Amino acid sequence: MANYRIFVEKYPEFQVEAGSLKAELNENLQLDLQSLRLLNVYDLFGFTPELLEKSRYSVFGEIVTDNVSDECDLTGTKYIAVEYLPGQFDQRAASAVDCVHLIDPKADVHIKSSKLIVLSADVDEQTIAKIKHYYINAVESREKDLNKLTDTEHAAVKSVPVLEGFVNMKEEDLEPFCRKMGLAMNADDLREVVKYFTEEGRNPNETELRILDTYWSDHCRHTTFTTELEEIGVEESFMKEEIDGTLNLYLKMRKELGRENKGLNLMDMATIGGRYLRKAGLLDDMEVSEENNACSVYVDVDVDGKLEKWLLMFKNETHNHPTEIEPFGGAATCLGGAIRDPLSGRSYVYQAMRVTGAGDIYKPVSETLQGKLPQCVITKKAAHGYSSYGNQIGLATTHVREIYDEGYLAKRLEVGAVVGAVKADKVRRESPVPGDVVLLLGGRTGRDGIGGATGSSKEHTEESLETCGSEVQKGNAPEERKLQRLFRRPEVTKLIKKSNDFGAGGVSVAIGELTDGLDIYLDRVPVKYNGLNATELAISESQERMSVVVEAKDEKQFMEYCHSENIEVTHVADVTDTQRMRMFYGDKVVADLQRKFIDSAGAKHYAKAEIAAVEEKNPFRRKVEGESLKEKMVNNLSDPNVVSQKGLIEMFDSTIGRSTVLMPYGGELQLTETQVSVQKLPTDGYTNTASMMAFGFNPVISKWSPYHGAAYSMVEACAKVVAAGAHYEKMRFSCQEYFERMTHCPQVWGKPMSALLGSLKMQIELGLPSIGGKDSMSGTFEHINVPPTLISFGVTTVNAEKVISPELKWEGNRLYLVKHTPLKNYMPDVEQLKKNWKFVEEQIESGNAVSGWAVGFGGVAEGLCKMSFGNAFGVDVNLPENELFDYSYGSIILETESDIDFENAQFIGIVTSGIDGALRVNGKNISIDALQNSAFEKFEKVYPATSKPDMKRLLPKGMEGVKPFKAKKIDLKYKGEKIAEPVAYLPVFPGTNCDYDTAKAFRKAGAKVKMSVFRNLTEQDVFDSIDEMKRNIDECQILAFCGGFSAGDEPDGSGKFIANVLNNEKIAAAIEALIARGGLILGICNGFQALVKSGLLPYGHLGCVTKDSPTLFRNDINRHISQMAFTRVASVNSPWLSGMNIGDVYAIPVSHGEGKFVVNEQLAKELFENGQVAFQYAEPIDEAVSMASPSNPNGSYYAIEGIISKNGQILGKMGHSERYETNLFKNIAANLDQPLFDNAVRYFRGE
Repeated sequence: MANYRIFVEKYPEFQVEAGSLKAELNENLQLDLQSLRLLNVYDLFGFTPELLEKSRYSVFGEIVTDNVSDECDLTGTKYIAVEYLPGQFDQRAASAVDCVHLIDPKADVHIKSSKLIVLSADVDEQTIAKIKHYYINAVESREKDLNKLTDTEHAAVKSVPVLEGFVNMKEEDLEPFCRKMGLAMNADDLREVVKYFTEEGRNPNETELRILDTYWSDHCRHTTFTTELEEIGVEESFMKEEIDGTLNLYLKMRKELGRENKGLNLMDMATIGGRYLRKAGLLDDMEVSEENNACSVYVDVDVDGKLEKWLLMFKNETHNHPTEIEPFGGAATCLGGAIRDPLSGRSYVYQAMRVTGAGDIYKPVSETLQGKLPQCVITKKAAHGYSSYGNQIGLATTHVREIYDEGYLAKRLEVGAVVGAVKADKVRRESPVPGDVVLLLGGRTGRDGIGGATGSSKEHTEESLETCGSEVQKGNAPEERKLQRLFRRPEVTKLIKKSNDFGAGGVSVAIGELTDGLDIYLDRVPVKYNGLNATELAISESQERMSVVVEAKDEKQFMEYCHSENIEVTHVADVTDTQRMRMFYGDKVVADLQRKFIDSAGAKHYAKAEIAAVEEKNPFRRKVEGESLKEKMVNNLSDPNVVSQKGLIEMFDSTIGRSTVLMPYGGELQLTETQVSVQKLPTDGYTNTASMMAFGFNPVISKWSPYHGAAYSMVEACAKVVAAGAHYEKMRFSCQEYFERMTHCPQVWGKPMSALLGSLKMQIELGLPSIGGKDSMSGTFEHINVPPTLISFGVTTVNAEKVISPELKWEGNRLYLVKHTPLKNYMPDVEQLKKNWKFVEEQIESGNAVSGWAVGFGGVAEGLCKMSFGNAFGVDVNLPENELFDYSYGSIILETESDIDFENAQFIGIVTSGIDGALRVNGKNISIDALQNSAFEKFEKVYPATSKPDMKRLLPKGMEGVKPFKAKKIDLKYKGEKIAEPVAYLPVFPGTNCDYDTAKAFRKAGAKVKMSVFRNLTEQDVFDSIDEMKRNIDECQILAFCGGFSAGDEPDGSGKFIANVLNNEKIAAAIEALIARGGLILGICNGFQALVKSGLLPYGHLGCVTKDSPTLFRNDINRHISQMAFTRVASVNSPWLSGMNIGDVYAIPVSHGEGKFVVNEQLAKELFENGQVAFQYAEPIDEAVSMASPSNPNGSYYAIEGIISKNGQILGKMGHSERYETNLFKNIAANLDQPLFDNAVRYFRGE
C-alpha cells in the first residue's frame, strides 16, 4: 500500500468551470486575468498501484474529458491550492471512496480532495491576495500546502473534566464564568445551574453544562419569544386606537382560553390565534399529538376515484446566520433540516418553496462591508447550496423568490418551506414506555456545528482532527434521500412509536426530547472519525440523522428494513422510568440530569414592549422614475423586487416527483412567472388532489408599520391562492418571524409585538389560523438591522383540474381588476376581501376566468406585463396612472372569456393578439420587447438565464439532405413469446431520485415493476447487491436506469458510480444476455449518462469507451437547469419510439447540470446516418431544431437530446418523460405525453 497524489484537469474544450471562474474573478475583483487553469487534486491513501490504475479514468477522471496525471509542473506559475478544513464533509472525496469500493470492495482507502488554481507568473502578489480573500472562505476551507502528503491523524479521545468548585461559585463569579466557557446562557441561567447541582450534592462535568447550555439556547427554547413582557403599550399615533383594540382582543382571548396565568409573551401572541380558532370549531382538521414535528392537518385525497384520509404536513425553517457565513452549506442544511421535520412525522416531503432576503447584489465586491462576504457571493452560493440539496434529494422546488432590502446587509434571510403528506392510517403515534428502545439511523456523527471548535486554522494542527469541527454543517443529500425512501414504506412507519430529527443540540436534544426517562449510550453513536469525546458526541449537529422509538420486539425487524435501504442503524438508548436523562460512555456516567430541570429552561427573562408611533402617510403609494408613462412602465419592471428571477428559479428542479401542476414559468415562451407552488400529493395511484402554497411579505410596508406588514402578508398569500384557482377558506398558515436583536429598548420589542398583533387580527377576521412557525431574533450587524420581517406561508388543498395559471390565454378576452380598497387607516377591508375572493373563486370554478394575477410589488402594471410575456399576447387597457403602479394587495387581475358584473370588478381592457409587439396602456403603445428586456436584463447580470453555444451546427458536415437509415417495422418486433405483463427492473443506486416517478410510469403502462437498492455500507453489501442485481436483470424484460445524482454526481462527473457497477463482470454478462433475448434498456438523465459512460450507448455493448467516445458534460451555462424543453423526433428505429413520427414535437421537463451531449463529427455523422439520433431540441414556436439557448438548454452538439443503439433496444435521453401525467404542467400548452413506457409494454405484448 502507498500514498499518491493525482491531478485532474479538463481538456481545453471542456474547461467550462475554469472559464467561468476566470470571468467571475475578473468581473467581481476588477482583474484582467488572461489565463486560469483549474485542477482537482486527490490525495490517495492505502492504494495499490493496480487499484490506482483501475481507478484513474473510471473514478477520478473520464477518458473523454480529463487528463489524469501524477504530476503538475508549477514552475513559472503562481498558484493557489485550497482544501476543506478537517471535519468538513467532502462529498467529492466520499463519492470517490464509494466508486473505488465498486472496483475493490475490500480496499481500505482514504481520499482527500482539493482545488488547484494555476495562474501565469506575471500575476502580482496583491492580485493573488485578492483572489485568496475572495475564493477561500475560512469558515469551511483553507490554503493547502502541496509539499505535504499526509493523511488526517485521529486524535485520542479527551476525557470530560468535572468542573471542580462549580457549586462554590459566588454571584460575582457567574458572568466571568459564562464568558470564559463561551456559554450562550447568562448569569441568571447559570445561577439556576449552580443551585441545581448544589441540591444534587456534586459538581457537574463539562458535558452536563454544555447540554444545558444547548437546551436553554434561544434556538432551542425560544428565549426571546418566551421573555415575559411586564409592560406593554402603544405610542400615540393615528393607529393607536386600532392597535389598542387588537391588543385588547388578545387579552380578551387569553381570558376566554384561561391563559391569564400563562406567560404574556411573543410566543403566546404567535400561537393564541390557532388556539382560539380551534376552540371556536374552525380548526377541527388539525392533528393533535405530543409529537410536534411540523404543522399537520387532515385532508381528503382522491386516489383512483376513492377518498382517503391523509395527513398534510408543512414547515418553514431558517438558516440565516449559517448562510451568512458559509452560504452553500448554510442554505443546503436549511432545506435538509426543513425536510426532516415533516419527515420525522412520517410524511413524504414532495414540495418546497424558497424565500430569501439580500442587500444590493449588484454592488461591486470592493464595496463589501468589513467582516462580511459580498452580497453577490452569498446569494449565488446560497442558491447553489439550496438547489443542490433539493435537486439531489429529489424535492420539487416550484416557487423561489429573493427579496431585496438594504436591511438584509445585517444578516441574510434564508427560508425554506416544505410540504409533506402521508396516508393517515400509515402513522402510529404512541408515547414511549420503559423497555422501548431508541434507534439512531442515517448519517454518522462528526464535529459539525459544535460552536467555536473551528474557524481558525491556528487553533489546530494541519493534520489533527483533535479540536477541529465545522461551525456550519455540510449536507449529504443522497443520505437523506435514503431516509425518505425508508419512511415512505408503511411497514416501517407502523413500527415507529415516536420520531425526532437531529438539528440543534444533536443527540442531547433529538433523543433527549423523545421521553422523560432515558439511558443514552454515547460510545455506540457511529462516528465519521475517531477522537470525539462525550461532550462532542452529545451536542454535535451532524446532518441526515433521525432517532426513532420502537418496541424492543420490533428492533430486529426495523434494522432489517434499514439495511434493505442501505441505511446504517444503531441501538443508542433505552427508555426508562427514572425521569432522568443519563448518558454513558462505556461504563462511565457522563451526564445525569433530572428531566424536570432540563425542561425548566433556566431563569425567567423580562422585558418591556412599546409599539412605536406609525407615521400617517399612504404606505401604498409608489414613486416610479420616468418622464413618460412608457418610461415608467419599463422602469417599474427593473425594480429589484419586480424583476423576473428566471435565472435563479431554473437552478431548482421543479418537476421531480411527477407532481408539478404549474411550472415556475408558463406560456409557450415560458416567460410568465407563477405566484404559487402547486403539487399533487405523492399517492401511488392517480390523484387530482394537490397542495397549494403561497407566501406574502413586503419589507417596505413592514418598515413603515410591522402591524400592517404582517396583516398584508396574510392578505397577499390568500390573494395568490385565490388567483390560482384554490379556495382561501381552508388555508392554514405558518409564519416566519425575523427581527433585529432585542435590546433593553421597549420600542425594539414593540416591532415583533406589533407584527404579531397584526397577524392575529387577520387570523381572527379571516378565520384562518397560524398553526406553526419559526422565529429568528438576531438580525443585527453593528448599526444595521434587518427590516421587521413576518412572512406568512399559507397552505391549502385544491383539485388540480381547477388550477389556473397567470399567462394570458387568448385575444379578445376581457381584463378586470377585482379591486380591494383598504380602510381609512390603511388596514385591509376584510369583509370586502371575502366578498371579492368568493366572487373570483366562483368565476374560476365556472370556467369563465382563465387566468389570474394577485397584485404585488410592482402593482397592476407588473401583473399586466408578466401575464402577457408567456404567450406574447398584448393588452389594451385604461387605468389611472397611480393605480397602475401603487401597491394594491388583495386585488386580483382576471382574464375572462365573457363579461362579468360585480361591484368591485373594474373593467380595464381586453387581450390583444400581440402581433404589433406592443402593450397598449392608456392609449400609448409600449414595446413588449422593451418591457421584457427591463424585466430580465438586470437580474441576468447575476443569474444568467441563457448561454451561447460553442458549436452551432444542426447536422454534421455532409449530412444536409441525407436521409438517415429507417429500420423495417418487422425488425423492431419482439421475437420471443408474448408477455402480457413484462417486468421492468429499476435498480436504485445511492443518489437515485426518479425511482418512484419511473415506477409509476411503467405501472400505468401495464408493466410489473421490481426495484432493489444497491447497498454499499460494507464489503459484503456490495457483493450481495451485485448478485441481487444480476438476478433481477436475468428475470426482467426491461432494465431502466432512473434519473438522479449517482453518488452525488461525484467525483466531478455524472453517472460514474452506475457505470462502474455496469462494468462489473457479473452485471455486464447479465446485460449482454438481456440484449440478446430482445430485452429493452432505458436510461433517463443520470441513467443516460451511465449508459454513455459505460459504452452501452451508442455502441450497444459495454466496455467500448475510448478517447473518441461521446460524453455528457457540464451545461454551457455552468449550472443546473430545470425547465420544459421541446424535443423533436428524429428517428423511429426503436420499439421505444413506436407510433411516433419523425417531426413530432413533445414538451418534456429537463433538469440536469451535465446534459450537454458532446460528440466528434465523424461519430455524429454515423449516428445520424444510422438513424440513432432519437430526439433533438427544438424551438417552441416553429418547432425547428435549435442550437440556441434556452431552447437547447445545455448546448448539446447537433441539438441531440436522446440517442438509441443501432438495434433500437437501448434508449437514452436527458428529458424526463416519466414526470408527466394528466393535469400536470398546466401552464405549458403543448404535446406533453411521450408514450415511451406504453411502447415498451406493447412491444412485449406484440401489439
